[in-house]
Amino acid sequence: MPTSGIRIGRIFGIPIYLHSSWFIIFALITYSLAGQFASDHPDWTQTQHWTLGLLTSLLFFGSVLFHELAHSVVALRYKIPVVSITLFVFGGVARIGREATTAKQEFNIAVAGPLSSYLLTGGFWLLTHVFPSSEMVGALAGWLWWINIRLATFNLVPGFPLDGGRIFRAIVWGVSGNFERSTRIAAGAGKLIAYGMILFGGWRALSGNLVGGLWLAFIGWFLLTAAQESVAQVEMRGALAGLRAGDIMLRELPTVERSISLGDYVQELLRTGRRCHLVVDGGQLVGLMSIHALNKVPRDEWDNTSVQAAMVPREKVVWSRTDEPALSLLERMMNQDVNQMPVVENGQVVGLVTRDALLRMIQTRTEVGQLARQ
Repeated sequence: MPTSGIRIGRIFGIPIYLHSSWFIIFALITYSLAGQFASDHPDWTQTQHWTLGLLTSLLFFGSVLFHELAHSVVALRYKIPVVSITLFVFGGVARIGREATTAKQEFNIAVAGPLSSYLLTGGFWLLTHVFPSSEMVGALAGWLWWINIRLATFNLVPGFPLDGGRIFRAIVWGVSGNFERSTRIAAGAGKLIAYGMILFGGWRALSGNLVGGLWLAFIGWFLLTAAQESVAQVEMRGALAGLRAGDIMLRELPTVERSISLGDYVQELLRTGRRCHLVVDGGQLVGLMSIHALNKVPRDEWDNTSVQAAMVPREKVVWSRTDEPALSLLERMMNQDVNQMPVVENGQVVGLVTRDALLRMIQTRTEVGQLARQ
């Protein structure tokens, strides 16, 4: 799932992004709509065709954004953080900070999206009864109610990670009480649906509808990948179950003085292989230095720039506690885009957790678990 792009604003405190692939699909939809309006309304001017095509395309992606906001608002209602919403080639995706804690929460978050699209369907359908299809508003509303009902209905297909698959997972979760099992079942359904779309899309492409068939197969491939990732996430949760930050942290704390230059810091990196260091001054912690921070400074300025000038200052460092669950820790690191966190106990730094250490732990415990099941 895309997680970055061009930031265009915030709604309800949620950053909204446009992925680079969005511009391609936006241009294609606008071009297609302009051609459709030209065919349906040859008496209109070319300016009207393109203006309506552009406006309809914008409102379509506004509908997609409204759909994702519906998911997000319900998630926020349950105090589940929403990291961002990104519009991309397949529509949109809301990046939720963590999984729902109950089946009811999962159901309500999932169902909010299709309900919002059906609400838009009704609104645009009513507009078609106010404005005739021969007018620009009526033509716009006619296409938008038709596309929104298709969007809502397609999303209700019971294959993970579609909304219908999440609803299906919530139902299985509620009945079985087992989140991991329900995810595997929903993801299995998602894989079957994805394979069906790929095969049907390939058949349509070979039967003459090349563009439509390839597009359907491409969507199926995307859903298949997402379903496989959902199973991997379940395995990750299982691998980290019962572990806390204190179990994974590095107790040997690498430190550097804040007064040294970045050129000297690079030599320390090369000597030790450590990617992150606590920055100290007279034994007191003043910040965090890493390769990520180093890369923000141009190479020709390293010898004249101190570690203090490039480090993350103490007040901006993201901390963990020794008793924080490892899964929660990994989710925070991913959501806040940090690769390491100092671990604090009784006001003192007692360790350092890195994302690499967490991923190695997941890999090791997963492989051992597979060997034990053989």
